[in-house]
Amino acid sequence: MPQQQIPFDLPHVESRARDDFLPGPANEAALALVDAWPDWPALSVALVGPPGSGKSHLAALFAERSGAATVRTADLGAADLPRLVSSGAVVLENLGDGPVPEAALFHLFNLVTEHRASMLVTAPRVPAMLADTVATRDLASRLRAMPAVTLGVPDDALLAAVALKLFADRQITPDEGLLAYLLTRVDRSIGALRDVVAQLDREALARKRPLTRALASELLRARSQAQDSDDDTLSDRAETT
Repeated sequence: MPQQQIPFDLPHVESRARDDFLPGPANEAALALVDAWPDWPALSVALVGPPGSGKSHLAALFAERSGAATVRTADLGAADLPRLVSSGAVVLENLGDGPVPEAALFHLFNLVTEHRASMLVTAPRVPAMLADTVATRDLASRLRAMPAVTLGVPDDALLAAVALKLFADRQITPDEGLLAYLLTRVDRSIGALRDVVAQLDREALARKRPLTRALASELLRARSQAQDSDDDTLSDRAETT
């Protein structure tokens, strides 16, 4: 049995500078929205997409450009809302990832309107879909009225560029065979690609092996088997309930 070492989970820096944002058809409309500030169609706008689609990177670019403060939706209840809008711009992250703090969110909308500030919201789905889940009628109206730009599914060129960047962030230069193999077998999302690159890096360190197509094949096969096992477990539980 090959000896494994315990890999140190050393942090790697994933740059969110403008030059490190990789544009493509999937995100060009969202990037154009950020670049258009302050000439927005409304005071509050939303960037919509799945985890890893680039929403937070774009939000960071907007915050740098506008001087916006950033707050997660889950932290709104304890946040100093007047201070958040004092700079004239605010980023609200992860709206809809959990319960909506209605009172705090409605107050934030009102402050944005009062101060004529700009608010960029990141969300996994269009805010209008949350309108029927909140009890505050005026808040529901604000959510329905918020313009939203959706980040689409990345194309092959964008996925390849992102993969190279993710490896470069970890100081790894993948060979063409490894890169081509991954791109045809990983779910077509930047989030899935990020997870696989991170796991490959950890496994290579633990096994003291170079990152190769063979190691990637082992990893993806193990991931698939684990997923199948989880699905079987959920199915068994459903049948017994």
